[in-house]
Amino acid sequence: MVDASQRHLLRDGLTFKLLCAALCFGLSGSGRGLDEGLIASTVAEQSFINEFHMHADYLSASQRANRLSNVTSMVHIGSLPGAVLAFILSERIGMLWTMRELCLMWIVGSVIFITSANNSIGQVYAGRFIIGLGLGQAGVVAPIYLAEVAPRRMRGMMVNMYGMSEYLGIVIGYFSIWGASIHISNSSAKQWVIPQSVQIMWAGILFLISFFCEESPRFLCKKDRVDDACNALASIWNLPPTHELVQTELRNTRIQLELEYQQTASRRWIDTFRELFMTAANLKRIAFVFVLQCLSQWSGPNSVTTYAPELFGIFGISGEYEKLLTTAVFGVVKLTCALVSALLLVDYLGRRKTLYLGLVIQIVALVYDSIFLTVYSNLSEVTKQAAPARHAAMGSVVMLFFVGVGWALGWNSVQYLITAELFPLRVRIVGSSLVTCWHYANRMGLSKVSLFASDNGNDIRIELGY
Repeated sequence: MVDASQRHLLRDGLTFKLLCAALCFGLSGSGRGLDEGLIASTVAEQSFINEFHMHADYLSASQRANRLSNVTSMVHIGSLPGAVLAFILSERIGMLWTMRELCLMWIVGSVIFITSANNSIGQVYAGRFIIGLGLGQAGVVAPIYLAEVAPRRMRGMMVNMYGMSEYLGIVIGYFSIWGASIHISNSSAKQWVIPQSVQIMWAGILFLISFFCEESPRFLCKKDRVDDACNALASIWNLPPTHELVQTELRNTRIQLELEYQQTASRRWIDTFRELFMTAANLKRIAFVFVLQCLSQWSGPNSVTTYAPELFGIFGISGEYEKLLTTAVFGVVKLTCALVSALLLVDYLGRRKTLYLGLVIQIVALVYDSIFLTVYSNLSEVTKQAAPARHAAMGSVVMLFFVGVGWALGWNSVQYLITAELFPLRVRIVGSSLVTCWHYANRMGLSKVSLFASDNGNDIRIELGY
């Protein structure tokens, strides 16, 4: 009977409440991509460079590189305490109110950032740090919430929406900056302020959609609000509260929570950490996901995303308009591949084969670009202008696109889903918070080491951080 109900639910497609959950929590991942897409092109805008003296003569090459990395990485720095804050708030006020709170924090940080024009670089750092506090919470709350409310057979697709939506944000960010660069003078701060205001609108939309969502049934059961949990799950799945599918899911949740209470009654929150780190099975899970995050993040995709305009400049694409347009197309390619992977390849080939396919593409592309950069940097200016060198440079641009393709097909399809489902219920949120902190720490480190100052000190170039 339960299997038939599951098939009926899948055949009828997403219910209204599931759709709202997918739009609110699933699309919250776009905040990360939106910020990366916007800041990647914002720091390349002449108006932003002039406003905050990014290339000032009184700064050494290393100081200019450090200032650039501080601007781009400050959101990642804020995301670290944000992930911890998500663990605390989701257990106290619930995942739904945590989502609303993070949207408001995201808006506040964005307002501080865009009002920093004509003010100090410190306000830029402060605004982006607060943005990170909000976005860092989404990385914990959204995958877990989607895994808890989605029907079993739709769980993978729902959780993967968080990862896919990151590319949607990247595309919106890239094209916002590109459009502003066409229609607004590069001498005006509006050229970067207006695109950055998209974050306020996007966070506001997610905040409004949250009022059409239901609280996590698990949280309601944990607060001994069983009737509310039953009604919430029934509303999400568009089934009567007495339906067997709803009752079975709720019964399983209550059994897990009762076992948790029996094992953890009267213990402090520190005991949850003790169980996480002193249980052999949990230690294996932590080691696995930590290695997973290291391999995925240090394969270089976020470095490419954050510094895409500069990278395309190194590979021979000249002119601000051309670099920004190529960057925008790059975002579209990654979004398309992420959709293909999540909706088709993961189910057709399986997760492991899809990951291997993405890895092969990514490795081949990275090897080509690494060889090109090594050889090209040692060529004379005359040789760089020769036809063979220009053709090799265009090949490197194509391979940079394939780096994004490989990542979207491979690592992106597994990192959030595995983290959301791997840990037992009683340590799931704290485990996911810990892994998310590690995730953001890797992204912050990558954004720092991806920069190097050129020897002549006249410009700041971007090196692939692999």
